[in-house]
Amino acid sequence: QVQLAESGGGLVQAGGSLTLSCEASGITFSIYTMGWYRQAIGEQRELVAAITSSGSANYADSVKGRFTISRDNAKNTVYLRMDSLKPEDTAVYFCNARMALISRWGQGTQVSVSS
Repeated sequence: QVQLAESGGGLVQAGGSLTLSCEASGITFSIYTMGWYRQAIGEQRELVAAITSSGSANYADSVKGRFTISRDNAKNTVYLRMDSLKPEDTAVYFCNARMALISRWGQGTQVSVSS
């Protein structure tokens, strides 16, 4: 059974930092592209960052230079380091594991940034 368990969300002031973690189980983690998505109230879910099995990363324009995605295949974990947080980064952040037509989601973790 595939499980993606996010952690690390919380409330932070603008300009602060948070690191999200997503630990995967039930999959061969190293061959999956791992991604972080977010969904704000009333908005569609959007891609924040993704990292391929080979370690290539891409980011949404809105977070480039502020967020860093990384993975530790030995720990089956993907991270999202978020710096210089802004109120508009407030959302539920979801972890995603993707390979070919397979896509799995975590339950999400709330990130709230106060001004």
